[in-house]
Amino acid sequence: MRSIFRTLLPLALVATTLAEDPWLVFEGKDGPGKAKHVVLVSGDEEYRTEEAFPMLGRLLAEKHGFKCTVLFPIDPKTGEINPNEQTNIPGVEAIDSADFLILGLRFRELPDDKMKHLVDYVEAGKPLLGLRTSTHAFNYTRNKESPYASWSFNKDGGFGRKILGETWINHHGHHGKESCRGIPVESDKSHPLLTGVENVWGPSDVYGITKLPDDATVLLHGQVLTGMKPEDGPVAGKKNDPMMPVAWVRKRDLGNGKTQNVICSTMGAATDFVQPGLRRFVVNSAYWACGLPVPAKLDADPVGEYKPTDFGFNGFKKGVKVADLR
Repeated sequence: MRSIFRTLLPLALVATTLAEDPWLVFEGKDGPGKAKHVVLVSGDEEYRTEEAFPMLGRLLAEKHGFKCTVLFPIDPKTGEINPNEQTNIPGVEAIDSADFLILGLRFRELPDDKMKHLVDYVEAGKPLLGLRTSTHAFNYTRNKESPYASWSFNKDGGFGRKILGETWINHHGHHGKESCRGIPVESDKSHPLLTGVENVWGPSDVYGITKLPDDATVLLHGQVLTGMKPEDGPVAGKKNDPMMPVAWVRKRDLGNGKTQNVICSTMGAATDFVQPGLRRFVVNSAYWACGLPVPAKLDADPVGEYKPTDFGFNGFKKGVKVADLR
């Protein structure tokens, strides 16, 4: 009997530890993504990636077979999810085993030993997708001597411009007043990332873009609409002439004869995923980035109910712990 207890006690401790980890792991079910690991890192103050990324992770795992790890900004004092906490995202070590990385970050400044996991992944040339505020993912104001301070958005564009292709410029559409319709680029409709992508709309506005790198292929332009409904018409005048890119893909030159697949969309608020188009784009991205053929038809509907909170600073759900999302 004692030997049984000696066996069960360590197992119980492991189970308790795993249950208390402040991140989510969705083990992939049967599907093309089996044996592939997608890590989704949330951490923005305004656009509720802490709500969108669990939905996307569960969708990719349960309907397509990808193992998905979802990370969150955690208040170290309370253990609660707090998008305003810019320096603490537990579990970034999971990035080391990722096949695909999805970022939804804004103005983060992680400790150097944690940031190294993300930097090493990117510099190894592995594929990634940056959404919305990830164009200005980092802002080093506390440790300006960090070896990663050059990734700050205000250091010649930082990570956004150097890796994704653009940094924060401005709100091209009237923020909170003029929503965005994603218009596929006619000449690139055959790109695998646009397979089955229809009804791309989001209440988040179009971001301004200056100039993308020559290695970028624009996939979606953002049509600025007159209001905050999918059926609203386009704004007349210069805001849509020309339209700004809202999704593109890069073959980023690594300088060693190899290139890196980098996908970016300046859409990505949690409410942008209510319509099916952007969800399909993200699912396509996981397939394509992991070297899998993108099916002509696939299920991009959320698993269960998905009713995200509207975007806005300090509008996140208070008092939520990761355990509440399991």
